[in-house]
Amino acid sequence: MEIVYVYTKKRSDFGRQCNFSDRAAELHVDIPPDDNALEDFIERDPVDIGIQCVQEMSEHDANTERFETTIRGINHTEGGWPKDVNPNELEQVTRYRKKVEKDEGYISAVLHLGNAMEHCIKQNNAIDIYEEYFENIESETIDEAAAAKTINVFRDPNDIKRTATHISWYPDGPRKLAVAYCNLVFQSTSPETSMDSYIWDVENPNKPEMTIKPVSPLTCLEYNPKDSHILLGGCYNGQIAYWDTRKGSQPVELTPIEQSHRDPAYKTVWIQSKTGTECFSTSTDGQVLWWDIRKMGEPTDKMYLDKKQEFHNAQGAYCLEYEPTMPTKFMAGTEQGNIISCNRKAKTPMDKIAAVFTGHIGPVYALQRNPQFTKNFLSVGDWCARIWSEDIRESSIMWSKQYSSYLTDGCWSPIRPAVFFITKMDGTLDVWDIIFKQNNPTLSLQVCDVPLYSLRVQESGKLIATGSQDGTTTLLELSEGLYTMGRNEKNLVTNMFERETRREKILDTRHKEIRLKEKTKADGKPEGEDAGEKPKEESEDYNEEDLYIKAEKEFFSIIDAEKKKLAIPNHDFGEVEKKDWLDEQSKLTADIESIESETQEMTVEEPEVLQTVAEEEDDVMSKTEEVTESEPAEKPEAKDT
Repeated sequence: MEIVYVYTKKRSDFGRQCNFSDRAAELHVDIPPDDNALEDFIERDPVDIGIQCVQEMSEHDANTERFETTIRGINHTEGGWPKDVNPNELEQVTRYRKKVEKDEGYISAVLHLGNAMEHCIKQNNAIDIYEEYFENIESETIDEAAAAKTINVFRDPNDIKRTATHISWYPDGPRKLAVAYCNLVFQSTSPETSMDSYIWDVENPNKPEMTIKPVSPLTCLEYNPKDSHILLGGCYNGQIAYWDTRKGSQPVELTPIEQSHRDPAYKTVWIQSKTGTECFSTSTDGQVLWWDIRKMGEPTDKMYLDKKQEFHNAQGAYCLEYEPTMPTKFMAGTEQGNIISCNRKAKTPMDKIAAVFTGHIGPVYALQRNPQFTKNFLSVGDWCARIWSEDIRESSIMWSKQYSSYLTDGCWSPIRPAVFFITKMDGTLDVWDIIFKQNNPTLSLQVCDVPLYSLRVQESGKLIATGSQDGTTTLLELSEGLYTMGRNEKNLVTNMFERETRREKILDTRHKEIRLKEKTKADGKPEGEDAGEKPKEESEDYNEEDLYIKAEKEFFSIIDAEKKKLAIPNHDFGEVEKKDWLDEQSKLTADIESIESETQEMTVEEPEVLQTVAEEEDDVMSKTEEVTESEPAEKPEAKDT
């Protein structure tokens, strides 16, 4: 590397400025050529030099955003009017038309263009340029195996890694990701841990596009579907805040501590409204709070996840489900494994809890309605994912296998109604296609070696983002079969959900009858009668469903009877008892003989001993008489089973 030092000096320090003038050339030094120097060189002959007649240019790369172009038709009805003419104003249009018609070249131009236009019209009438030649031929669909590939990996830029607790996609296309980072292990966060969350550009995994700076680590972060510049976040300390990306990294407004949640705000959801500023949140403190970001001083509404609306009995919630088509209804997944269906605008506080679905034995971490069938919803908790129907509250209609690893999150595909995704603690992402198979996932991907905690699918269904415990967000692209709806898929899923719902209704009816039967037996009433009611056989006729239930009950009763019979050993009890009596009789006889022999050896000089022996002999004889009275010959013979 060449070392250069630049000397700086004022112009005034150089002395007088040079003054150049035109004059004849003067020769100062003349160095003649040295002929001896030619011996050290070889003259090149001929000399070829490539010359281009174009300007030399350098190549530059520019990383620009991808732009997709599409061809669309335009219904052009008004033509190209000048800027000062409004085509909707009849007066302006008439004035301009008269002005053009008075022009000298107008008639000649119309006549000249008329011939060409007439020729084109005749061509269009003769040939249909929009004809579909292969309309009736079915396209060959290639059944490719389900697969996914990693597109990008976004890592937490801080030294102390935190869990990627929530992911939100940019609403206007798959260009950005908002990721919330938080350490969820209670009181294990060091003071040096960063509280920042980030917005990532999908194309640039090296550096976040923007930093979100909350007052407390964010447990969730959601884009506003109506305004892509607004983000809503729930903090670990229970506060709710919102950001405007046009105004910087600091929150625009924050809820006061005394009005916020008492536990971490695990879920925030935007509400479908005219203003696009309303939202609601939930936490493990059992509260559901409604907010308007224009005035976040206090919640606009409040509700407790308890039937009697009592705060001390409310169940803490981890997730919310909100469907814009049902603006007053929502569902919450609780710590106790219940799914509570709520109605915000119920007439009485008791009616705010519409239904409770029980089935999980651990907290419910994910809850989402099927985008195509809103009556059916998916819940993820403990070691199992379940599909429910609003018509059946006692049990889910479908469920996955019992995993060995704990489940952390799940969601439906926005395009295909039969596909849903699950993340697990072993770092695996499972893709289920219930049309393809129902007992095992269609695709299982080992995304990383640490637990996955968050999952979100992009609106197109092609891209999926997962967040892990070490703050790594992995962006995956699914194969075409997982985001392309089949021709008859909707009907197949409809029939499947209806069939499973009907099956659960039949089983539920059977369980209710069994419980009623057991209750009547416990009360000591005749079977089929209750409080003066007529027997069931007399009061109503069995329909086909009742006959099926009755046949099933009889079948299980026969099985139980057979099991009871098999539990008894197959022996002849008469022979067994007779053998036992003979053994006892022989034993008593031996005792009597031994006592008599001992008596004969005793001397007459021991009357007390002889008296004791005599008493023992009398006792043995009485026992012999008792055994003789209980001889098995007098007993009825036991039946052989």
